[in-house]
Parts: sequence; C-alpha cells; structure tokens
Amino acid sequence: MTKGPEWQSKDARAAEFAEALPKQVARAQGLPGYSEALADVDAAAITGAEALSALPVLRKSALREAQSKRKPLGGLATVEAGGFDYLFQSPGPIYEPGMASDDWWRFRPFLNAVGIGAGDIVHNCYAYHLTPAGMMFDCAARSVGAAVLPAGTGQTELQARAAADLGCTVYAGTPDYLKVILEKADELGLSLAITRAAVSGGALFPSLRDWYAERGITCLQCYATADLGNIAYESSPESGLIVAEGVIVEIVTPGTGDPVPEGEVGEVVVTTLNADYPLIRFATGDLSAMLPGASPCGRTNGRIKGWMGRADQTAKIKGMFVRPEQVADLVARVGAAKARVTVTRQGEQDHMAVAFEADNADEARLSTAVREIMKLSGEISIHPLGSLPKDGKIIDDQRQYD
Repeated sequence: MTKGPEWQSKDARAAEFAEALPKQVARAQGLPGYSEALADVDAAAITGAEALSALPVLRKSALREAQSKRKPLGGLATVEAGGFDYLFQSPGPIYEPGMASDDWWRFRPFLNAVGIGAGDIVHNCYAYHLTPAGMMFDCAARSVGAAVLPAGTGQTELQARAAADLGCTVYAGTPDYLKVILEKADELGLSLAITRAAVSGGALFPSLRDWYAERGITCLQCYATADLGNIAYESSPESGLIVAEGVIVEIVTPGTGDPVPEGEVGEVVVTTLNADYPLIRFATGDLSAMLPGASPCGRTNGRIKGWMGRADQTAKIKGMFVRPEQVADLVARVGAAKARVTVTRQGEQDHMAVAFEADNADEARLSTAVREIMKLSGEISIHPLGSLPKDGKIIDDQRQYD
C-alpha cells in the first residue's frame, strides 16, 4: 500500500491548510447561505484552526432553517442539486449531497487501515435507503478495488446465506449487527469468511470487539456523520481516532465556538475542505476530546478519543428550557471563566444550582444575571478557577425519571 497524506509531516499539513482554508472560506462567502454570517471575515487571514475559532459556528438547526429557505441545500453548496451524483434525506428532514468519485466522503484511508483492498468482498450492511451511509462505504470500497454486496439492513437469514455463498471477507455496518449475522450463521450451520469489520454508527464496546477478536475478526471503527462524511478513524484498537485528511477538527465548549484545552471534553466542530459542499465550523452535537501525540501506527494527524456523548444538554426546568447557549451568554455577561448548571429534584420540585468559576465575583450580580438570562432563579455558588469538572457538561441533569 502506498502511503498517502495521512503520513505527511505536521508542517506539510499546516502549509496545506494555510493554502486551502482561505480559498474555502472565500468560496463559502460567495454562497447565499453563508453571505451574511461570513460577510465581515477576511478570508485571507483564515489560515489554520486558531483563526477559524473566530468564525461563527454552523449548527444543525441553522442548516435545517437554511434548507427551508433555500431548497434543497440551503444555499451552502457550490454545485446545483442536479449536478451531484446523489442526494440523501436524514431525519429533520435535512438533505445531504454526495459524489461517487475521488473518495468524496474521505473513507478510503479508513478502509486502508482496516486492510481492505482488491480481492475483498465487502458485505455492506449500512442503509442505502434515503440516508447516505450505505453509499459512502460502497464508493470507498470500490475505490480501493473491493467488490461490494449492497446488503443494507434486515433479513438476517438472507444476509448470512449471502455472506456464506459469496465468500464475503469484510463486514461494514453498525458494530452490533455483525454479531447477529454471525450467530444466525452458526444457527444455520454456515461458515463465513469474514475476517475484518469496518464499523460506525454506534458504540463499539470493548467486550464486543473482544468477542469478534475471539472469532478471528479484526474490528475497527470510524466516526462519521451524514453531513460531513468521515471525520476520524482507528488504525488499531489502541490508536484513538485519527482525524481524516481534508477536515479540521476543533473541540469547543458546548453552546459556544470557544476551543477547550487539549484533553478536555467538548463539542466536536468540523470544517471541511470539500469544494462542492464547504461546511465551515459545522457543530456535530457530539462530545469528544483531543488526544496528545501521534498514533502508534505513524499517521501524523491529530487524534480524538471518539464519541463521548451528546453536547445538546438542553434541560426543561420548571417548565422552562435551559440551553448551553444560555449558559455561554451567562458566562460572557458576568465575566466568569466557566459555569455549570446542575438540576435535581428537591421536595418533588425542580431545583437549579449554578456554579461559577470566577475571581472576585458578586453573588447578587450573578443571581440577577441568571434570572434575566434563564428566566429562573437558582442556587448560586462561586468556585476557584480550574476547579469545576472538565467533563464537557454544561448542564448536568441529575433528575431520575424511572
């Protein structure tokens, strides 16, 4: 296998970003969906992640709103809808475009890491119906010379028989469905030739990975979304998730666009260098954290821990929604370093406590700001800088509903 850009030096990658990012931001500025948000941005100055952090975040809610105003793709694509090879629909509904050529969704390095190539037959159990995952993996598998069984989901007995009859060597799909197919094959007395699995779309628990390993199957995962394609992937169970080439990943405080220190949990925000569909600082709504150093395999891009929960921590308290964005506004207004809302039940009533990291703060002023921004009263506490948990939680809902 020829080594690709995932082995390039950090300096070479930084130079690549410095050249490509200004062009991408300028490209987005020319699109009606971005024209207002990026109107005052000097595209030439956006040469890396640090400069990107000053730009506004694009959230799924804003994407859905943009698509409702400018059908079908929200004025965020440089290609007309009819010029794409594929158009997909995800829940919302949100529409995503796709192209069949040039590893458009950036999955090829992941398949290389799994060891998929010419001579393999990929049993592709990702959905092909409306949503893009099936076609993402289909195109990537064919780009590395593998044949594809477009199996989709369901009909497990037929899946097991097809895998046995065709001699499928690779499984692609959600982490747990392969186990269902293998157990059905055992029940039917079928022998499967699957030795590798490329999984995504759900949690890969260590116990499940070990179960596959005991059957001689190497199982690696990637982190991808319908909007962005592949964001990061494993090269081994010990590698962490290596950021894909062609995207810039930031980890930010939920509800804001402010980057957190390396190792701290926050929301995953992604900027793509895809010229057809330039998503700038797209907030995934997922939590993760950056890992220090490079992968043991020698790939040089940054790494994330993987999926660590959802950043959308909106809670309904005494009939009022409290959102991470409100907590961010609160922190900015009072000049605190950080704030954390904790929700509990006391005496069969909701109870809200707001903890601030702040120097020389006035409790009465903090209490007033909480009431004005959240429309609720809460118990206020003030803590030294750096003392609140660094777990990505802005709103910690501890109420029990069972």
